[in-house]
This record gives sequence, C-alpha cells and structure tokens, in this order.
Amino acid sequence: MKYALLPVIMAGGSGTRLWPLSRALYPKQFLVLQGNQSLFQQAHLRLQALGSDDIEVGKPCVVGNEEHRFLVLDQLRELKGEPSSLLLEPVGRNTAPAVTLAALQATADGADPILVVTPADQTVTNEAAYTEALQKAVRAAANGDIVILGITPDRPETGFGYIRTAQADANGVRAVAAFVEKPNLETAKSYVADGGYFWNSGMFVMKASRWLAALEHFRPDIAKATLESFAVRTTDATFVRPGKAEFASVPSESVDYAVMEQCPAKPESGFVVRMVPLDAGWSDLGAWDAVWQVSEHDDKGNASQGDALFQNSSNTLVHATSRLVAAVGLDNVVVVETPDAVLVADRNCSQDVKKVVATLDSAKRTEGTLHRRVHRPWGWYDSIDSGPRFQVKRIMVKPKASLSLQMHHHRAEHWIVVSGTAEVTNGDKVLMLSENQSTYIPLGTVHRLVNPGTIPLEIIEVQSGSYLGEDDIVRFQDNYGRSA
Repeated sequence: MKYALLPVIMAGGSGTRLWPLSRALYPKQFLVLQGNQSLFQQAHLRLQALGSDDIEVGKPCVVGNEEHRFLVLDQLRELKGEPSSLLLEPVGRNTAPAVTLAALQATADGADPILVVTPADQTVTNEAAYTEALQKAVRAAANGDIVILGITPDRPETGFGYIRTAQADANGVRAVAAFVEKPNLETAKSYVADGGYFWNSGMFVMKASRWLAALEHFRPDIAKATLESFAVRTTDATFVRPGKAEFASVPSESVDYAVMEQCPAKPESGFVVRMVPLDAGWSDLGAWDAVWQVSEHDDKGNASQGDALFQNSSNTLVHATSRLVAAVGLDNVVVVETPDAVLVADRNCSQDVKKVVATLDSAKRTEGTLHRRVHRPWGWYDSIDSGPRFQVKRIMVKPKASLSLQMHHHRAEHWIVVSGTAEVTNGDKVLMLSENQSTYIPLGTVHRLVNPGTIPLEIIEVQSGSYLGEDDIVRFQDNYGRSA
C-alpha cells in the first residue's frame, strides 16, 4: 500500500526570544543559525526525505503570514523546491485554525492525504533517527489514529509540556494516557526518572479528514468559523488567502488544547492519540540558551558563530554577524551582535529576551520589527548611513526582478551602479546603466529600477529631502501586489 503524505510546515511566529537576530519581519525560522540553510529550509528537506517504497511525499503546504510569503518562496527555490500551496493567515489565530486551513486545502479536491505537521523552527542532529520515527508515525496514522512525536527527555526540563504514555505495541508506538502541563523542577526530575514521560514536540501526523472530524467533535466553533473563512478564500498562483473578516472571528486556540488533550481525557469520543518516541537530538531553539546547547563547544564550553574571540571565558555563546566580537572574562553569557543592535544576557535569563522586544514595540521603535538590511520581494536594501535630510542605502535587485513604478513627494534620489546592469525609468526616459554609471531622480518624478540581467544588480542610492520615511511612496504599478 502506498501512503500519500502531505508535509505541512507551520511557518508563522515572530521568534522574539532570539532577538536581535530574529525580527518580526525576518523571524527565526528563516535564519541560518548553523551551516548554510535556514531552519525552515532544514524542516523542508527533512520532510522530503520521508519518501520510501510505501510513502510518497508531496510538495509542502506552508502556513504563514502575508509579510513572509516571498521569504518562503525564495528559500524553497534556493533548494529547487516549490510549495503545493502557501496559506496566508490574515491574523494569527494559533495552531488549531492553521492546521485546519491545511486540512481543508488538502481535501479541497477530494483527496485525503496523511498530514505530517511540523513547526518550521526546530532542529535535529540525527536525521536518520528522525526519518525512521516519522515514517513509523505515518504508517501508524494510516488507520485513523492521531500520532504525535514525543521527545525522549535527556534532562529535567520545566519549559516543555509532557506526554504521559502507557505501554508500547510491537512497533514501539505508545498509547497516550494524558498530556501534562509544564512542571516544576522536582516534578520534571520525577518524569525523567519514570521513563514513561516525553516532551511534547508539537509535531503530529494524521489523515486530513481525521483532523477535521476531531475538531468538529471537540471544537465545532473553530471548525465552523475556519471553514467559513476558507470558503471565501482567494487564490493567486500558490498563494491562498482565507477571508480576512471571517478568519478574524475564528477562536484562537492551540492544537493541544483544541483536540490533543481532549482525546485521552474523553476516550468515548473514539479519537485515539498515539505517540512515537523521537530520540534525534531535537531542539525547538526557543531561546539563545537552546542555541548554545545544540552548538559545537570548545574545551571551555564556548560556542560561536561569525568572527568571535574568547579570552578567559567559559560556557558563553557569541553570535557575530558584521564585525569582530571579543569576549573577555565571561561565564554563562550570551552576546549577539547585529549591525543595529547588540544583546548581552545571562544565559539563564535568555527566555526574558522577549521582554526587550515588547519594550521596543511599546516605544514604537523599529529594532523589534526590522533589521538594518530589509528584505523585499525583489531583493533587499541596507541603510548604511543617515543624517539630517539625507540617507544612503545599498540596494540589491535579483536577476529579472523589478521595483515598483513609483514616485516620492519629499525626496530626490541619486543612483550609482556598483555591479550588474540597471534598466532605469526616469520620467519619460528609459536608461541602461552599467558599472560606475549613475543617474539623478528629481523629486516628484515617476521612476523605476529593473535588473534585466542574469546576475544580481547592486547600486548605491543617496536620498536627500525634507522627509525620508518609507511611507513617502506612491506606487503606480507593482509586480508584487503592492500598488494602490
């Protein structure tokens, strides 16, 4: 028998506890924390590797939000991949409605695949063990059970929920007796000693129709409201947008509270949850302390990424992105450097980093939302200098990409080509500029920048004027749906 598998990657979330590397518009799931692939890309590759003689893996269904849609596409295309669909949540409503959108999309054409649902921001060190466990879960879910992946605990952990299990069958699949809230330290120690408790990974496997039936049974309000939103969806290529007003009325609830915890508590419902143990060096990278734990350490317990030097320091993490960072006389500390912000924290307090982001947001500062380098569908720009009435940006435009046809009311711009070829619309003229050539865009002039070539285009843009905010832009035509 051949099992049809649909990977579902939950790519929402802002990753506030990994600030300043993670920002709202470039959150942790799209970051490269180790190696040369982002956490989202690693999740995609792990799921595609589940194929076997009896398992056929389809293109992924990705659930995310509007602001990240081009990040998802770009990162999949770097791996020569494409999504089957990209479901764009108008507002965040937790994981139960998000999974329901994926199940509705999966069954819209009459199919009923087995969904393998995983967050986009986890990591494993033993991919062979991961593949074996997920394949076992797929086969166990084929009969209609809901199967969750439980992490074999290697320490008493108070930051995770636990799964209490009963006996295992001949295939090593365990019955789930109950879901347990995050314990205190003494209780967590007893769980580890017991051997029947596992961390809740947030990964689960079930047929799409079975999820919809379980949600209808336990939370018909969520099922009804999500279906109403999906029924008025709009589709643009791979982008699927549920009705905004309808989705805003969906109750916000997690998968665990809506369905998972209900099943063992109410066995008369007929919905059974089983668990496959996963011992694969798993981490949810929920904070900088978790990043330190999964990193390679020197003989004093230090870990680093980027240009870092340690002197008389131990058990310390340094993540440098743009310059040398030297750590002297530090113990149990996290140092994270970005071009516009630096974090220094006790490793034991790394969960509190999210409070910094909340403070930035309440003060209406942009450092919680944007990096200095801002990614756009066409490429990126980096604000390298600014002062009264001027701003300097480095701009990269992808091959064959184009900025919008636009105009500014309060600023003029000078463009200098550093590398590549630029096609410039400047008023009623269209110019072709190559390396070291430049042009001037007067205030109020309609203009556009296009990269007609096959290599990235880089320019330096010097803005001057009375107001230089990003909201001083009138778009007349845009390839990415952003024109007025």
